[in-house]
Amino acid sequence: MVDSHDQELRSPLHARHEALGAKFAAFGGWSMPLEYPSGVVKEHTAVRESVGIFDVSHLGKAVVEGPGAAAFVNRTLTNDLDRIGPGQAQYTLCCDDATGGVVDDLIVYLHAEDRVLLVPNAANTAEVVRRLAGAAPDRVSVTDRHRDFVVLAVQGTRSDEVLAKVGLPTGHDYMSFVEETFDDESVVVCRTGYTGERGYELIAPNAVAEPLWDALLAAGEEFGILPCGLGARDTLRTEMGYPLHGQDISLSVTPNEARLGWAVGWRKDAFWGRDVLTAEKAAGPKRVLRGLVATGRGIPRPHMSVSLTPDVLLGEVTSGTFSPTLRKGVGLALIPSFVDPEAEVGVDIRGRREVFQLVKPPFLDPSVREE
Repeated sequence: MVDSHDQELRSPLHARHEALGAKFAAFGGWSMPLEYPSGVVKEHTAVRESVGIFDVSHLGKAVVEGPGAAAFVNRTLTNDLDRIGPGQAQYTLCCDDATGGVVDDLIVYLHAEDRVLLVPNAANTAEVVRRLAGAAPDRVSVTDRHRDFVVLAVQGTRSDEVLAKVGLPTGHDYMSFVEETFDDESVVVCRTGYTGERGYELIAPNAVAEPLWDALLAAGEEFGILPCGLGARDTLRTEMGYPLHGQDISLSVTPNEARLGWAVGWRKDAFWGRDVLTAEKAAGPKRVLRGLVATGRGIPRPHMSVSLTPDVLLGEVTSGTFSPTLRKGVGLALIPSFVDPEAEVGVDIRGRREVFQLVKPPFLDPSVREE
């Protein structure tokens, strides 16, 4: 009998994580660190108060290149690449053309008009590549480079100092990237992340994965840097109300429902799902992703039912957790549009109806854009 863990992909830093005592879990077909002996709360707090480092190499990497590559991507994905220039990154969505549902949310790195790097979610990389490759014009190629690069996220108020100590660039604008050499290899340093804190994401060839990880940990030691697992990444992103594909957004959820209309170039002539999404926007979505904040001690978890009254079911929690920063339960849920966006609702927690306040995320003020 083959152990299922043997079939999971591993980060080039897997041995480093094992040496640090990481607890592993499956994420999109990869075995990735869930938490380290420090625990989720301490890792979460390190990012909010100082600095943490995540290995997120399970994220997809796909290169679209050839004459008109950027224009092709702009005709398919939702956001408007004409809003940015080379050296900038953009959050965007790949939607189904027929239904408008979200195939995936991803980051586009615009290198040049003939070269674009896409960073989709691990579980959706193959599908995004399949759809783009099937639609690509002559001389434009779409190549899955999922396993060729390490992706590290250095997040927190001291992230600039950590990167500077290893000779990497800092201080560039939010959602912009710079390429720099580390151990004779090119590293892309982008000022972005999934935590709501100031920080950077680094994309580097696997050849320098271990020396880069070691150098960053050593540089951050004086600031109390902690290696952080995907458990802390989830609590951090939930506090910011950032949607997670497969929970808050999916093929059955549209950008309008998920309050992601800001990532749609509504004035563009073409993108996948344009017709159905434009019609839905004009009519108003029937449900909207709302935030939930506990008024008591309840902690929401995915799939728990949400009700307006004990007899009026509204839906279910899509994401939910205990917020280490707020010291209370927070979550997200798709709520019918007719419900007052500031209403009190009930969440069924193990047969007990706990009261939650509907709010507009984020649940705390982000510092991600601070200069």
